[in-house]
Amino acid sequence: MLKALSGVNFGRDFTASIVVFLVAMPLCMGIAVASGVPPEKGLITGIIGGIIVGLFAGSPLQVSGPAAGLAVIVFEIVREQGLSALGPILILAGAIQVVAGIARVGGWFRAISPAVVHGMLAGIGVLIVVGQFHVLFDDKPLSSGLHNLIAMPGQILGLSNQDAATAFTVGLVTIFAMLGWEKFRPAALKLLPGALVGVVTATLVAFFLGLPVARVAVPESIVAAVTLPDDGLVAQLLNPAILTTAIAIAFIASAETLLSAAAVDRMHNGVRTNYNQELSAQGVGNLLCGFAGALPMTGVIVRSSANVQAGATSRLSTILHGVWILGFVALLPWLLREIPMAALAGVLVITGVRLVSLSHVKHLFHLYGPLPAIVWAATLICVVTTDLLTGVLVGIGLSLLELLPHARRLGLDVQQAERGEAQEVALQGSATFLSLPKLSARLEALPAKGLVILNVERLGHIDHTCAEMLREWVTRRRGAGETVELFGATGRLRQIVT
Repeated sequence: MLKALSGVNFGRDFTASIVVFLVAMPLCMGIAVASGVPPEKGLITGIIGGIIVGLFAGSPLQVSGPAAGLAVIVFEIVREQGLSALGPILILAGAIQVVAGIARVGGWFRAISPAVVHGMLAGIGVLIVVGQFHVLFDDKPLSSGLHNLIAMPGQILGLSNQDAATAFTVGLVTIFAMLGWEKFRPAALKLLPGALVGVVTATLVAFFLGLPVARVAVPESIVAAVTLPDDGLVAQLLNPAILTTAIAIAFIASAETLLSAAAVDRMHNGVRTNYNQELSAQGVGNLLCGFAGALPMTGVIVRSSANVQAGATSRLSTILHGVWILGFVALLPWLLREIPMAALAGVLVITGVRLVSLSHVKHLFHLYGPLPAIVWAATLICVVTTDLLTGVLVGIGLSLLELLPHARRLGLDVQQAERGEAQEVALQGSATFLSLPKLSARLEALPAKGLVILNVERLGHIDHTCAEMLREWVTRRRGAGETVELFGATGRLRQIVT
């Protein structure tokens, strides 16, 4: 940290921290609203994710905070068990993550099928859109995604209500300003986030026109937003319903965090992620969020990608972005109270739409056939019609079908040998998600420089989860200017890697 403060890259990290702060502010509040809790709960999570998790993270350029991926499950918790249950759940979930990191199981979360993860995110995206659609009218979301979907035509027909029509107009102003800025912004301002432009534009319109729309409610002091556990904490921790929900949050948050970290690694050529350290750091963050009564956190790809694109070189940018959130909330809470709720809903509608990545399912279908696409669709549908955990479990169950034809030969042997100045890695057997942690660890342990020969002549089968990891590793290594040669690859495997 001292090196980062005194080094020549301090200016780049400082600038990147401002960009991430501007991206994070509207998202922290918006995700809190989508989760059914006050906006300041999301800001507290953003502060902890920046300052505390940023200090210990195993993925230095990843930014942690409240994530859209957990908004749906938190909304259900608050609706069914009350806001007071969120603290004990996060304390348990954080403890599970810390233990999982110490037990070195972080790599196993990468073995979850990309089809399941992207199907889960797509389902969450649909639920956010249909839920926040009602907030655009200054109304409250209903109890389930299906109910929200069914009620959408009624909201449009109810535009004769002047206040609802005004709120909807403010939401549209946010959406159009956000999309217009992203499409036409000048190159000199390319790092200014569209979400911030949309929220500021809508806020100014509502302020100067004196529009009668619902606005964000923020306490005078950020300390007042901290809700410590009550005397019944121990009893709540022993409640089976609390424990079950905590396990679900720990699993989903860990999977989203570590997959986001893998995506961040593909964006830069710096230090690679230590998955177990990252998992433990996230656990510490969620423990603190639990004791503060805030939202759960994960590593989030939107803020992380903004961090990398803004030129961040170390964890200092992440830590500073948390400091800026804390300073803004402590010194300018009155400014936050001018933000229309419909403006935050507008940002979240766009966020939800972008989570439904049809390009990803097309990619899976093109390279790996119909099964991963079916897993993606089934996960999405189950998340929307039932709940998040059920959708993920159904997706994982369906992804096991890929193992059935190879059930008798699931082992993978990885041999490494030096061939002059080159490293040869020979794979024999079946490369499936069961062997992904071992294979990934061996590939990441190779010298950063020099030729690598990947011998797959005796590789009998590779599933889409392992193939995606292999494709990303080859792409990243070649992008760093190194050579990877494939020996013995035919058909689909050669197509995947080339």
